[in-house]
Amino acid sequence: MKKEIILRNGQQVTIRELALSDLPVIKELQERVIASLEVTSFLQPLSDEEFRYILNGNGSMIGAMHDDRLVAFRAMLEPEIDEHHLGRDAGLPESELPFALYSEVTNVDPDYRGNSLQQILGELLIKQVDRDRHRYVFATVAPFNIASLKDKFALHMHIIKLEKKYGNLLRYTLMKKLCEDSKTGSLTVKVDMSDVMKQQYLLNDGWIGIGLEKDELSWKVKFRKKNN
Repeated sequence: MKKEIILRNGQQVTIRELALSDLPVIKELQERVIASLEVTSFLQPLSDEEFRYILNGNGSMIGAMHDDRLVAFRAMLEPEIDEHHLGRDAGLPESELPFALYSEVTNVDPDYRGNSLQQILGELLIKQVDRDRHRYVFATVAPFNIASLKDKFALHMHIIKLEKKYGNLLRYTLMKKLCEDSKTGSLTVKVDMSDVMKQQYLLNDGWIGIGLEKDELSWKVKFRKKNN
């Protein structure tokens, strides 16, 4: 895949598949992004081993190049099936777990933020997924990581769980069915993002998180009741 895109700032970038030979510049960009973060717990960086696992055919990774400089990358991973598989958060049967992909790390160079590169790369990755091999996409996002949550909702993912993962870090689990849209009812409710217990109650009671709203006081998560 190779695609030319004009950014909001007028610069042209080339989107292409990344390979194992790109690992040094991938790591360099990840380190640059981590150094720029105000809240480092928002990003769960990938190790060399995890990057190699994806680049060796267990998923896909695309990057945006500007003047031969890697300015953004995004990855999707074919996860191992273990007790931590995110499909279990959705109640998928064991037979469905091999059909899942993870929307993994996205890194955008601080100098190129504000150009929707995260969403552009996400939409391109979703489009190229082999629907015969994969039926679901999952992701985890930290509460109050607003940019990442907006990105996942823009890709039509929805929140299915809120619990501690990766040791002791609170995370939303989000899911997207690739072959059909989730059928939901018309009943909606908004909950303050800081109210963890109420969100967990709704998620356990058959609601899903479908969007964000901000009032003068706080960020709200919009939930919709699933049809039975």
